[in-house]
Amino acid sequence: MKIAVSGKGGVGKSTIAGIMAHYFVQNGYKVLAVDADPDANLASALGIPKSEAARIVPISHQRALIKERTGASPRQFGQLFKLNPRVDDIPEEYSFIFRGIRLLVMGAVRKGGAGCACPENVLLKSLLSEIILHRDEAVIVDMEAGIEHLGRATASAIQEMLIVVEPGARSIDTALTIMKLSREIGLRQFRVIGNKVQDEDQERWIRSHFPASLIVGMIPYSEAIRDADRKEQPLIDILDDRLRTEFGAVFSALVSGRRQD
Repeated sequence: MKIAVSGKGGVGKSTIAGIMAHYFVQNGYKVLAVDADPDANLASALGIPKSEAARIVPISHQRALIKERTGASPRQFGQLFKLNPRVDDIPEEYSFIFRGIRLLVMGAVRKGGAGCACPENVLLKSLLSEIILHRDEAVIVDMEAGIEHLGRATASAIQEMLIVVEPGARSIDTALTIMKLSREIGLRQFRVIGNKVQDEDQERWIRSHFPASLIVGMIPYSEAIRDADRKEQPLIDILDDRLRTEFGAVFSALVSGRRQD
């Protein structure tokens, strides 16, 4: 199963992705969690202690690897390099394993003008395509708000685009833009999850912007989650009964196979 988690910055994408990764492991899945957001926070959301997370070097910073696989040095323009580098072994060789979850941190995709055709970009995009198209684990990708990581072939292999929203107009606008752009490259399997919802009015407001069939859950605002983040506790360990019920429903919806067009 391949799930991409997206949404406006700050809505809690990493929180949702991290907790869902633990749910998949607890239900017997092999899990590859991919942090494809330049503002990488998935390690923290999974509960990896900062002292250990500090040892994780993003793929985009692996200069020797980039040169070996593409034939060109990173951050240098005007070079010839391979457009289809070998990447199939990278998840095993460069991932960090925590509580049965294999975490791979991609790092920033540099942009220049309309796009950056540089060695590190080629490697990252090839790697993400390999993971989504060919890996047989449950793959959860914590993405930035845009979809520039995805091409048509890669998008076609994503089974769910899980879009996280909070009770705010900019969050809703970003979600609708993600849907529009995703449809343009052939991705039509969307789910929406509300996060940081404080009352019924906020829940109704979020629901008013999307078809009911797209919404898989409403996660209530939780001080416990904020405290756990500060204390470097795995978020999965501090969920109360209400949060466990909500996240359990989201997990069930994702694995049920229901689809919307």
